[in-house]
Amino acid sequence: MNISEKWVCAWGNAISIAERRPENYARNLTLRYPVSIPFAGRKIRLHFDNFCGSEDVILNRVCVAAAAGGDNILPETEKPVTFGGRPDVILHAGEDLYSDEIDFEVFAGQDVSVSFYLKGFTEMRSGVVITGPLSRGFFAVGDCTSDKELPSASSKVTNTYYFLSGIDVLTDSRNKALICFGDSITAQAWPDYLLIRTAALGYTHRSVIRRAASGTRILRQYDNITYDSYGLKGSIRFPREIKVSGADCVLIQHGINDIIHPVGVMENRFRPWSDLPTADDLIEGMRGYIKTARQQNLKVYAGTLLPIYGWRTYADFRDEIRCAFNDWIRTTDEIDGCIDFDKALRDPENPAAFAPGYDSGDHLHPSAKAYERMAEEVPEELLK
Repeated sequence: MNISEKWVCAWGNAISIAERRPENYARNLTLRYPVSIPFAGRKIRLHFDNFCGSEDVILNRVCVAAAAGGDNILPETEKPVTFGGRPDVILHAGEDLYSDEIDFEVFAGQDVSVSFYLKGFTEMRSGVVITGPLSRGFFAVGDCTSDKELPSASSKVTNTYYFLSGIDVLTDSRNKALICFGDSITAQAWPDYLLIRTAALGYTHRSVIRRAASGTRILRQYDNITYDSYGLKGSIRFPREIKVSGADCVLIQHGINDIIHPVGVMENRFRPWSDLPTADDLIEGMRGYIKTARQQNLKVYAGTLLPIYGWRTYADFRDEIRCAFNDWIRTTDEIDGCIDFDKALRDPENPAAFAPGYDSGDHLHPSAKAYERMAEEVPEELLK
């Protein structure tokens, strides 16, 4: 490795718990994930993770190739991915691993596809649902890892990303990764729009690594199969998910689920009122994130929590917690900066609600237009 080069994560997702279904096993299946690489490099390595699995997973064949739109690849660019020189690998339950270094030159803005084949019965548990303009995967029946185009009759689109946690590129040492940590709002489109904005500004030295899982909370998690897909609590997730090659800062937008989930056991036996935090509880949880991030030499930026007026569990006391937590984020000197998503998206006439055009319709998640606005709120200095 040249002294002016280093490994930097160019793309990445959290690994969480896939929704529990009767058909939670798959076999004879190819997964293909096209991703956008923001900066140039001459080698890659893949990061696979079975952190939430209870059984070993065998990756029978893994390939990487230049993407050609949709589920297509350019076969002449295909390279086999190996693990200790072998084409297959056992991904043990609860563990992660990196592939061998692969000679695979990429340029800034290139799309590449990772394809891998699961031959035997495989527990499809370690995964995360991600959406956005740059986030769409595919699966197909059979070993289609080298196919130029997946067979239309036996393939489908998926937004669940299984096992593939990251793609590192051996690249210029000036390049860095920005980690976006959060819940469903971050698992949706704004990190994609942030990467699109970064490219539009002509910056090719920054990747946007999404570490987000829907339903997750700072302080709690659900230890039952009804809600276990709502993921792990922050103290378990955060230390693992900020271990990102080449990262120098993390942007945290997390905590709204802590506020909106509890409804009392008379209404939902898994959501007791005892789970409801105070603003001080959330602040202490955020301080735990900050301490852990500092130990990894990361700068810390925090995003304010978005409006929830009209959400099915909305109540004034919940909004008071949200506002108090946001006020702390805006004023604390314990972080390197506040990104005031709330101020950008709220209705000036009713600050508890989204501004017109910024509500997806459920009064919790932003619209596509609002996700673009969130990306615009990130300071340009973080993207250079």
